[in-house]
Amino acid sequence: MAVMGAVMGVRGPVAVAVGAVVAAAGLLVVDPNGPRSWWPPCPLFALTGIQCPACGSTRMVHALLHGDLAAAWRFNAVMLVVGLPLLAWLWARWFRAARRGERTAPLSPKVGTPVLALAVAWMVVRNLVG
Repeated sequence: MAVMGAVMGVRGPVAVAVGAVVAAAGLLVVDPNGPRSWWPPCPLFALTGIQCPACGSTRMVHALLHGDLAAAWRFNAVMLVVGLPLLAWLWARWFRAARRGERTAPLSPKVGTPVLALAVAWMVVRNLVG
C-alpha cells in the first residue's frame, strides 16, 4: 500500500514532466519564430513592448532542441544559464518530496531573494540595452 501512496503522490511532478516533454515535442516541429507559429507571444511584450525576464524562453528552448546554443544564448542568456538549472532543481525537489509523501518546503529567502533580484535586474538591463 505504501508503494501505491508514493505513486499517487508523484502525480503532480510527473504530469508537469509529461507536459514539458509534450511542449518540447511541439517546439521540435513548430518554429516559434515563424509567421504561422501557434506559440503565443509573451502577454507583457505583446501589450507593452516591455520584455519580461522570461521573454525569448520559448525561442531559446527551440534553439536548444535544434542544437543552436548561440541562438539560445541570444534569445535569453539568463534563462539559459540560471533559469533552466533552477527549474530542474525545483522540479527534482518537488518530485523527491512527493515521493516521500511530504509537502515541498517553501523556498528559503536565501534562494528566493537572489532569484527575484536577478529577474528584476535582467528585465531592467534587457529593456534598457536591447
